[in-house]
Amino acid sequence: MSDLDSNGAAWAVPPSEYIKQRPATWKIGAPSSRYLRMRDGCELALDVYLPEAQGKDASQNSFPVIAIMTPYYRRFQVTEPGAEAAPNIAIYRDFFVPRGYALVVLDVRGSGASFGRRDAFRSPKERGDYLELAEWISSQPWCNGSIGATGISYLGAASCFLGSTGHPAVKAVAPLFAVSDTYSDHVFPGGIMCKTVTSNYDDLIRALDWDQRDELKAYSYFSDPRYAGPAPVDDDPDGVKVRQAVEEHKDSFMLRDMAAEMSFREEGCLHDPELHSGACSPYWYLHEVAGKVAVYSVSGWYDGSAFVHGSVSRFLTLKGKSDRLLLGPWDHGARANGSPWRNAGQSAPEFSILAEVLRFFDQHLAGLPTGIENEDPVHYFCTHAEEWRSSPQWPPASTPELWHLSPGKLSVDASDRVETVEHQTKFTVSSGTNTRFERLSAQPTVDYYKDWGVHERQMLSFLSEPLQGDLELGGHALLELALSSSENDGAIFAYLSELDADGNLRFITDGCLRLAHRQVSEAPAKYQTVWPFRDYSRKNAKRMTPLEVERVQIALLPIGWTLKAGSRLKLSLSGADAEHFQQVPHGRPPRFAFQLGGAQGCSLRLPVVSSKS
Repeated sequence: MSDLDSNGAAWAVPPSEYIKQRPATWKIGAPSSRYLRMRDGCELALDVYLPEAQGKDASQNSFPVIAIMTPYYRRFQVTEPGAEAAPNIAIYRDFFVPRGYALVVLDVRGSGASFGRRDAFRSPKERGDYLELAEWISSQPWCNGSIGATGISYLGAASCFLGSTGHPAVKAVAPLFAVSDTYSDHVFPGGIMCKTVTSNYDDLIRALDWDQRDELKAYSYFSDPRYAGPAPVDDDPDGVKVRQAVEEHKDSFMLRDMAAEMSFREEGCLHDPELHSGACSPYWYLHEVAGKVAVYSVSGWYDGSAFVHGSVSRFLTLKGKSDRLLLGPWDHGARANGSPWRNAGQSAPEFSILAEVLRFFDQHLAGLPTGIENEDPVHYFCTHAEEWRSSPQWPPASTPELWHLSPGKLSVDASDRVETVEHQTKFTVSSGTNTRFERLSAQPTVDYYKDWGVHERQMLSFLSEPLQGDLELGGHALLELALSSSENDGAIFAYLSELDADGNLRFITDGCLRLAHRQVSEAPAKYQTVWPFRDYSRKNAKRMTPLEVERVQIALLPIGWTLKAGSRLKLSLSGADAEHFQQVPHGRPPRFAFQLGGAQGCSLRLPVVSSKS
């Protein structure tokens, strides 16, 4: 099967049909480039691509504009013709410009050919730059007065920043596979530092920002030997200013160093109390977006640390009639369809995300009749059923079904017998190197969790009896544990899997939590969730009392998945994921005791969309 939009009846007009109405009718002009001076004198490099008439009336000379803000080079200088000079943005250029959109691509402050230093991961200073960018774009004769923005990952979060500037020309943004909360969606999911981000990502960014070409070749996205650093702007043909800019980049922050100062959400750095994870996150500014800018959030079941939570929370918080949510079987950036049941030899998605984004932009930027307002605002892919679903809300309508844990077993029937199962954490246990985390450091993973059974067998597990019929899940599973720890802190990594009748173990979803952050709070208006909200503050962090049983809730990442009749549901628990997360607590692996059975035993609440028995 595949992720084609024809699988299921989720759309009145599927993206693949809409794109047939919008063929490419313009040529892509060669980019013009220049520096744009910011309020503090910092010069930022940008490229402009304009549609050129192609055998048609050339009277149109103003266009809706899509802005792309990237730290991954707006364009490389290349040593030979034929190389794709703009690998990070080529998909947007080649898709939107031929369909009548101008494209503006900016090297963000402290990156590419732009001057400046980055003082944080998406700092408030960058957001200020985007307001000035919008002001410049809207004043150009080739802009029709409507600006949008999109992009994957950092680019997508930057589009949210642009949408929050309040500039009246910014009408719509489509953040793709982008965080809303830098803290819990990215660097500290569950309050635990993700080493994949703080270490591996730093190495990639330094190779780019410092123009370390040999080091950059280790990353498949940028390994073309014809790449020769960031492209200079038109007025810098000898690259003198580029070299000066690169020298400034060497004073930029390092995430692995700064993360230690941001171990609590919204707690300011010692050197600048106003600089904290919230101020570096799109959610902090969503009140400036709501009702003013249409937002289409796109993510996937295998997207990054917890990026899918960011897309869902953004959608829930905005609540606008023009806001939309698309969740597919994709990894970070939709480089791969992660479904184990995808067509053999077809790892790349067959669904056209950009066709759906085009329809959204056509509605809000180009003023074209698209009918998108007649579609449900939510579309999601149900894995194993291999079909698309639509819903007027997230999560989709479901019935909570409570499953109970007993030694080695998982059942809808509760046991009256109270028992305890112990598990000794080993800091060598890992979820492997074929997980959703690898894409965060630009590793070309395509076969997700292919060796999951090897890693899962090191964990404490609970297995159901074979299902009598299909069981379709849609939404967020919630794990409720009654546990004690031998230490005053610890981490729980929880995994849900399907063990099919042939003995294949398929990873479904997971979640994690640092126990010091177990306290649940009321979600604020600026950050809506449908899972237990935690503020991850120093004030609410609380040590465990060793050997004392406490109740802890852990939300698993959302999923659309159908378990087939004859399959078994498997829950696996660990106190470590050595490949991706820091130890908690350092050098003191906890021994956990889980209370099972009775009214207060451990349980798993599943969002059941349909059940056939």
